[in-house]
Amino acid sequence: MSLITRYLGLTLKNPMIASASPLTGKIDNLRLLEDAGAAAIVLPSLFQEQIEAETENQAARVAAFANSSPEALSYFPAAATRPYGLYPERYLDFVRRAKEAVSIPIIASLNGSSRAGWIEYSKHIEQAGASAIELNMYLVPINLLESGREIEAHYIDIVEAVCSSVHLPVSVKLTPYLSAIGHFAVTLAEHGAAGFVLFNRLMEPDIDLSQMKLTHTLELSDPAELRLPLLWAAILAGRVDASLAISTGIRTTEDVVKSLLAGADAVMTTSALLRYGAGYMATLTTGLGQWMEEREIASVADIRGRLSWQRSQDRSVYTRTDYLHILEHYPASAENHFPFPRID
Repeated sequence: MSLITRYLGLTLKNPMIASASPLTGKIDNLRLLEDAGAAAIVLPSLFQEQIEAETENQAARVAAFANSSPEALSYFPAAATRPYGLYPERYLDFVRRAKEAVSIPIIASLNGSSRAGWIEYSKHIEQAGASAIELNMYLVPINLLESGREIEAHYIDIVEAVCSSVHLPVSVKLTPYLSAIGHFAVTLAEHGAAGFVLFNRLMEPDIDLSQMKLTHTLELSDPAELRLPLLWAAILAGRVDASLAISTGIRTTEDVVKSLLAGADAVMTTSALLRYGAGYMATLTTGLGQWMEEREIASVADIRGRLSWQRSQDRSVYTRTDYLHILEHYPASAENHFPFPRID
């Protein structure tokens, strides 16, 4: 029985990848994840805002001292006068140490919304030894005058610029809030994207009624959130020239199997590892092997995409027809099925 899979052109010992989180930001945790069976690890993101803030702070300090003495610039490390400031230097050093600490592929993550600087960041990440780059383009389209076509063109520009500047495979963590995800994925693949991660979770605000203000809290993903990436993995599998990874709502072995059946090449998890620890990766990888063994399935390739749109004998399950069927068969009783929600 073989769990081997291919993702972004990389050969992985199994489909399980530890996605970017605080857990993957420590070398000791990377070793624990590898020991528990992780086939690859995505490092925490290098954020555009961190780079810009660090660069601005260092530039201000350099300018202040330069005005007081011609020799002042010699007091600062060389990194302070380069476009990346000090934080990016620490990130690149972490990439190097991560590669030395484990034998599995290390995927660096870039998180931002503009083109500026990303080409250089990508080049340095490649030089630091990363196996691949994941672009996490977090953009909330608050400009009501900006069209969907303009937003997509913005993404395409970034992806093409990064892909053409490095020799590493580049994946794109997509947002589900696009008008035509399938067409957009095909277009990004044509401009160099080697894979797609489904999906990016936007940090949606809540409202604190006692203080009458917006608040932000990190909510770990729930298994119910797996359905949307399952849908799009199934629709894209075999139809877009790129690898696919599902990254939302993975908690159990069953979730992993569902992702593979839909057409994912790899399965990423953050929430489960944050809940149960790095060792939980072993539960997922072992569980996948047991599930396959019980059904005498020889390899992951034998189940990948078995229930995808391309291979489905009944494609109505991906259309409005099945939606109508669900509504028609939902109980229509006016009686109370659940207790009323409590209002404090």
